[in-house]
Amino acid sequence: LFPLYMDTVMNNKNEKSPRLMGEELLIPAFAVIFTLYFLSTIWHSPWTAKVSAYLIATVLMSACGLFFLKTGLLVKRGKASLGFGKVFSKEDITGGRVGLALLTIGYCYFIEDLGFTLTTFLFLAASMLVLGKGKRPSLILVISALMALGGWVVFIWAFDTHFPMGWFETTMKELL
Repeated sequence: LFPLYMDTVMNNKNEKSPRLMGEELLIPAFAVIFTLYFLSTIWHSPWTAKVSAYLIATVLMSACGLFFLKTGLLVKRGKASLGFGKVFSKEDITGGRVGLALLTIGYCYFIEDLGFTLTTFLFLAASMLVLGKGKRPSLILVISALMALGGWVVFIWAFDTHFPMGWFETTMKELL
């Protein structure tokens, strides 16, 4: 009986256990909930705000939908389960998840004072630096600047969306 038990234990150690996907579904699930909430708040907004919101919502919901589909296929094939491992661990701190959460809270806090464009630039740069562990800072700064400027061009300059105005927006309004 004991050798049979040991053989079973050894075989189970060699088998790869299904990947736990429960915690990986948390952020996409919250993203879908937030997106639906956001879309419910813009019914009486100008059409330009609605167009922007629907474009962003479509991209976000499509990405989440693809992730849910991939997860469902992995679960169906037995390569994953919807179980939860450690939702919070030491890797969250060293991997940058906690830093990203703090940066997101900071973005929400500082956007009213610094304005949309500058706060978006700082958030994108800082979050990419945290998640990338400081690698390629020059490239990250360029990408962050281009994305923040792109957001300014589309949302504030082209569609005249009422985002928080800061130093950059005020300066550009006077120059243009």
